[in-house]
Amino acid sequence: MSEGADQGGDPTNAATYFGEEVKALRDSLRLSQDDFAADLHYNQGEVSKVEKGAKLASEAFAAAMDRVAKTPGVYTRLRNRLAKQGHPDWFVPYITLEESATGVTDYSCTFLMGLLQTPEYAAAVVRASFPRESDDQIKKRVELRMQRHGVLERDTPPALWVIIHEAVLRTVVGDRAVIVGQLERLTVLGQSPNVTLQALPFEAGAAPSHLPFTLLSLDEKPHAVYTETPTHGGQTDDTPAVVAAAVQKFDRLRMAALSEEKSLDLIRKIMEDHAR
Repeated sequence: MSEGADQGGDPTNAATYFGEEVKALRDSLRLSQDDFAADLHYNQGEVSKVEKGAKLASEAFAAAMDRVAKTPGVYTRLRNRLAKQGHPDWFVPYITLEESATGVTDYSCTFLMGLLQTPEYAAAVVRASFPRESDDQIKKRVELRMQRHGVLERDTPPALWVIIHEAVLRTVVGDRAVIVGQLERLTVLGQSPNVTLQALPFEAGAAPSHLPFTLLSLDEKPHAVYTETPTHGGQTDDTPAVVAAAVQKFDRLRMAALSEEKSLDLIRKIMEDHAR
């Protein structure tokens, strides 16, 4: 799915803004990064990344700050508001669910879903949607999308299962170097215990769905379906009948797709084709 028109907003970079708040708290407590990290039960490198704005703090990190600062929910609420900052209203329900989901199942048949994208691939996708925007505007949209990758770095990340149509793997997004880098990232992610990647090959014929969609699970149970349109943004629907229909479609997609091992073999082969 195209994952929404990531709109810019103030603060323009949530990670930088929250990082400044982290440093301000540490300074007020008169703690070194090492000591602050120990109090938070995180390592110093993680604190450094968050303070520099290299990544948006996780919800658990913000909760640890509230514990140390004795501020019930203040930093957690701030962090959660910032995580949604800049997204269009219709995309916020999806962001909320993605952050708390125990499972995310996606069918990518146009572009790769946002949680899989490299910054370079995301920039090419966003540039195609917003060809008249400045480089700075595109950069802000990409940063917003990359912040969402934090859900995969949680102590208990969601089980991510993505079925990728072969057409997506063969489409040159950006340039050859960009797509090679993107497919290389897929081969790495495919080794993660919480990530399952399946390729739907051309030879499988007509797919059960010709549109991308995402199923989100809470407490290990299918909860809501996210879909997009080219002109009206996206919507999240938790109607039981809609969720049940999505589960059935995913079951059929899984049956038609290659195994995990064969999928990674196909991804590597296509990556080599692009590299040549």
